[in-house]
Order: sequence, then structure tokens, then C-alpha cells
Amino acid sequence: MQEQRRPNIILVLVDDMGFADLGHMGSEIRTPNIDSLARNGLLLSSMYNCARCCPTRASLLTGLYPHNAGIGHMGANLGTPAYQGYLRNDAATIAELMRDGGYRTLMSGKWHVGGDFWARLTDTWRVGDVDRPTPRQRGFDRFYGIIDGVTHFFSPHYIMEDDARVDVSPTDFYFTDAITDKAIGMIEESVALDQPFFLYLAHAAPHWPLHAHEEDIAKYDGTYQRGWDKIRTGRHEEMLGRGVLQHNWAISPRDEGAPEWNDVLEKDWEASRMAVYAAMVDRMDQSIGRVLEALKRLGQYEDTLILFLSDNGGCAEFMAEDGWAKFMPDIHNDGRKIEMGNRPSLRPGGALTYMSYDLPWANVSNAPFRLFKHWVHEGGISTPLIAHWPNRIKAPRTVHAPAHVIDLLPTILEAGGVMYPDEFGGQAIQKLDGESLVALIDGKDWSREQPLYWEHEGNAAIRAGNFKLVRKFNQPWELYDMESDRTELNDLMGRNEPLTRRLTTDYEAWAEKTGVMDWNIALPKLLSIWQMEDAHG
Repeated sequence: MQEQRRPNIILVLVDDMGFADLGHMGSEIRTPNIDSLARNGLLLSSMYNCARCCPTRASLLTGLYPHNAGIGHMGANLGTPAYQGYLRNDAATIAELMRDGGYRTLMSGKWHVGGDFWARLTDTWRVGDVDRPTPRQRGFDRFYGIIDGVTHFFSPHYIMEDDARVDVSPTDFYFTDAITDKAIGMIEESVALDQPFFLYLAHAAPHWPLHAHEEDIAKYDGTYQRGWDKIRTGRHEEMLGRGVLQHNWAISPRDEGAPEWNDVLEKDWEASRMAVYAAMVDRMDQSIGRVLEALKRLGQYEDTLILFLSDNGGCAEFMAEDGWAKFMPDIHNDGRKIEMGNRPSLRPGGALTYMSYDLPWANVSNAPFRLFKHWVHEGGISTPLIAHWPNRIKAPRTVHAPAHVIDLLPTILEAGGVMYPDEFGGQAIQKLDGESLVALIDGKDWSREQPLYWEHEGNAAIRAGNFKLVRKFNQPWELYDMESDRTELNDLMGRNEPLTRRLTTDYEAWAEKTGVMDWNIALPKLLSIWQMEDAHG
């Protein structure tokens, strides 16, 4: 009897896209390909990430909380195993385990779990050292993309293919298109070898800088002249009409950092920034459409599990010339000067600009929730998870049970028939923090028994059942009932002391066990590292 072929698995992670940015979630941005996956698959409305780029990636790749994976903050090494800034050896990656289980392992896109890299210091990069492992050193047979956290979409400063740095065209390159082309090529190679594949398609879009093709930007000309208040309200109303939320929660108020639209002086420029952001999401959706077309052409579509999510909520970072932008290369690879920072005198989106879309539009992306990337209130950690698998998902549905990126590795292993071992490569590895979601894929009920935990830059939270205890760095705890008030508008602190004590005790025990560092101690260490890097920049 011939052994049944195991499914292909594609994990799509996008960068800095908010909860409300997909058409299926109420957005005006055109995402027909992703929307079709949601309509014909499984939508998890209460999926959680880790509030920031590389902690989420570390968690997703290992099935562990970020601190257990070695990336409790970002890429800087703060001197403990939980904060070493690159993946720990007692944490096995999806790629390592899937390859050991007979899969061909492919990655195209953004790595960002291999140590700290400063874009201006390319002469000091030691790619492939023990503290700067590449995807190929952590289980991927093929890799194309960036190893650090951000890139110029038209003129990337450092691209790798497999084990070597490669040059790109100075006139005909766009990162979203390039990683899609490479991913399709890798799929074609795997099909020719008649080997099931696991593909990690890790987009950099729509993370800043705001760069997009002119034809995509043109689709959104005039769309955002109505301003962030009306767009945000419209998205929430559309969400309610589509039934993608568990309950009809009230939308959180406009963030206090966002002015009323009527008070904005540079309305055309602000609308243009959001138009470019929308164009980046649009192009990312087009790229997924091209992958779907390739799967159909190759006869692989029906038995490929596709998982789609974002690494954190929308990003409120302001791209000042003397802020983040100063660490990025300001010369295009054709020799022209790039104008760094959010400058209203410049039209956003072109190759010689370097901008972000900023807090008010990030508040739109994260509707109906509060706060942004970095924070662990719902706006920072919420993403829709879409699972699509025609041969296995027979009844499309929306599920509201809370899940977390730690659950993706065990889900992928179970779907592929691969066991999670006690040791890997001769070394004992940690027990998984996550739980498989395959029961949901098969149409069954599922809920987790263990609480979920977060900590990033002193922002902390625990969710146990319907209740969430959450705080900003150096601020008091807040308590919310997630079923009745997921938009976190009605703080219950002081109304249930036994519950508050239990959640606080559970969080503190987890933080101690996991090696969470007091951010009052960690921050000076990080600032010292940044100052040294800045001095050499």
C-alpha cells in the first residue's frame, strides 16, 4: 500500500500589519487573495503575537515564549540566555524539526532572529558566527532575503541567498516581489524533487520605510482624504457587519497622541502616507496571489496548509531624520542620495524617501483596539490568523478561542506528521510552550488550559480564560474581561481581589521561571550598547 503523501505547509508572516488592515477584517485596502483564504478556511479572531518583530519570530519558529527562545527583547545581547539576542541551542526550530522529519525547508524574506546588525556597519557584520546564525544554520535548506530587521524595498543594503551575499538590480527591484519570485522558484524545485516542503514566507511589508510601486499607490489616491477618524470608524462598522469579532465591542477612543483630522495642517501629505502603506499591503496580497497560482499550476493547492498572520500590531514609530532613520543607509545603490525621515515637503513612497505612516494611521490599523506595536494591550498583540487547507478544512468558520504564535510550531509538526523530540542534535531541548491547533482545523472544539503570558520592554500581561491582567512599563496593573470588553475600556481593578492576586502571582512565577529581566535594569544596558554603536556609525 502506497504511503499517503504528507501536505506541503506554507507559513506566511507579514510585518507590522494591524488587526484591521485586511479587507476581510473590514479594511478598505484591497486584499482579495488573503480574503479568499479566510472565506474558505479557518479564521482565528483572537490570535496573539509577541508585540514586536523578532520576539514574535523567535516564538513562532520555536514554539516557545521569546525569552525561552533567547530573544526576550531584540537582537542586542544583554548578557543572559533569555536576552542573548539570537536563537538558543536548547530551542529547535520548525525548519530543523521538519527537515529531520523528511521535509524540504524553504525560507524567503526577513530572518531577524540571528543577533544584532546595524545597517550602516556592514563592514563589521559577522554573518554566520555563533551569535549571528543564518537560516541555513538553523535548519533551512534554502534561503533568500534579509538577515536583519528592516530594509529599503527598492535598494536593500544586504541581501543573502543561501550562504552568500548577493547584489540586486539598482533599477528593477522591489523586495516584496523579489522574495515572492524566489519562493515560487523554491516551490518549483521541491515539486520537481517530489518532496513535501515547508515554506516560511516572511514578508517585510508593510513595515517602514514607506515604499511602493506607483501603480499600487494610484489605487488609493484620494481614499484617505476623509481622515483617520472616519476611516477607523468605517473599519469598525464593517467588522461588526462581517461578524469577525466575538461580540460587538465598542471601539476604543482615538489615541490621545492623534489629533483630530480637522486640526491637521498637512492633510494631503498625511493621506499620501496612508495611501503608500495601503499600496504595500495591496502588493503583499498580490504576491500571495502569485504563490496560490503557482500551487494550482503545480497541482499542489488542494493539499497545502497555508497559515497567515502578522508579527505585531500597527507601528506608531515616527521616522525622524535623527531617530531610527539615522541608522539606515542614506545612499541608494545607484549612488543617489536618499532623503531620510518624515518630511511633509516630499511625496511619500519613492525610492529616494524613507518615511513611516506614524501613530494616527497605526491607530486605524489596530481598530478597534488600544495602543500599538511594543505594547501588550490588544492593539499591540492582536492579529487575525488564517488557516487554509482545502483537503482538510471542510467547513469554513470563524473561531474566537485565544491562541498564540507559540501554537504554530506544534500545529505544523502535527499537520506534517513530525514528532517533537526531547533532544535535537545531541542536546536536550526545552518542552514546548505552545499547543497544536489541528483540532480547530478539523472542525472540533479546542481551548487551552494554561494562561498566556507577555513581556516586552517592561510591558506585561497574562490572559487566563476570559480575564487579562495588563500593564504598561512602570504603570499599575489593569484588569479586563476579554469576552465583554476586549477593547479594554472598563478597568476592573479593585473589583475582584482574589482573581487579581492569582493572576499577579501566576505572572510573577512565569517571569521568574522564564528569566524576564526588570526593564529598569535592562534598558540602561541596551542604551549603552546603542550608544557604542552610534559612536561607530
